[in-house]
Formats: sequence, structure tokens, C-alpha cells
Amino acid sequence: MFVKHSNIGGKRRIAPTSRRGFTLIETALATVIVGVGVLSIVAAQQAFHKQNSWSSHASIAARLGNEIREMTLNLPSHDPVTGTAGWGPESNELWVIDYDDLDDFDGNGEGMVFGSAYGNGPINARREIIPNMDGWSQTILVKNVDAYDITSSVIDGSSEVVCVEVIVSFQGSSSGDIEEVTRVGWISPK
Repeated sequence: MFVKHSNIGGKRRIAPTSRRGFTLIETALATVIVGVGVLSIVAAQQAFHKQNSWSSHASIAARLGNEIREMTLNLPSHDPVTGTAGWGPESNELWVIDYDDLDDFDGNGEGMVFGSAYGNGPINARREIIPNMDGWSQTILVKNVDAYDITSSVIDGSSEVVCVEVIVSFQGSSSGDIEEVTRVGWISPK
């Protein structure tokens, strides 16, 4: 440390020099600032992981909904043989591979569910069970709508126009709750 001496009025004085190091308050303040910075980085990282998880679920759900849409894209609204006389799968249609029209996918008016919990899905556009999709399900709802007002439902089998809606849900192992992730819907005029 350099000390400067001066002689003013015959008295010897020592001039103050610049100090070195931090005081306790400066150290505590620096610790608080760094701590807040680290906590904000951790919070941002957690938000990123949560957002990433949501986007992964949304992507999978969109894929599962579109698998059903692709599978049913070229199917007629009603049975090619019986027409609108019957709703739901005919007696000889026991599994999704046998379904030859859209109304078959409505089941008995309750909708058709393909999911890992039931051991029958989810299914892809080739009507095969997709492996390793635990917790995922596809619910297919089919209803007749008025040809001139597609927002109005009519009695099943009374219209050629059909509205198909696929609800894709996920049941995570941690929460146990079934969560609807997305809905995909379309109108089939044939």
C-alpha cells in the first residue's frame, strides 16, 4: 500500500489512500443480486420444460386426431348396402377393420373410443394399434347434421351430411386425471 506523506504547517500528515476489497454490505448486496439472477434462470428453465411438455402433447394429439381423419377420409357417410336404414356398425362389423362407413364409428350413439386403457388403441390411419402410446385415447363422435345448417344436429340416419369429431385425451400417470388435449372435426357431405 502506498502512503503519501505531506508536511503542511510543520505537522506531518498521512493522506488517505484508496481502499481495497469489499465491505460486508457490498458482499451481501452482490450475493442477493446473483441469487435473484440464478433463481430467475431456474424459473425460466422450469417454464421452458413445462411449455415443451405441452407442445409435445399438442403435437401428439394433433397427429392422433388426423390419423382418424385420414382413415375415414374416403368412407361414405352411411352403409353402402343399407344406406341410412341403420346407424352404427352392422352385425357383421366386429372390429374397426370391418367398418365401411362413417356412422359405424359412432358405435351405439355413444361414440367409439380407442385407447391404451381399453387395449384397443389408439389407432392409426391403417386401422392398426399404435404401440407405446400409454395414456392416450381417441374418442370418435359421429352425428347427422342438417345439410343447410351444419350447426344443427338431426336424427341419426335422416341426412346424408355427417359431422365427425375426434377428441384426443391423455391420462398422465402422475395426476390420474384424463385431460382433453385437442379436438379435430370435419363435415362429410357424401
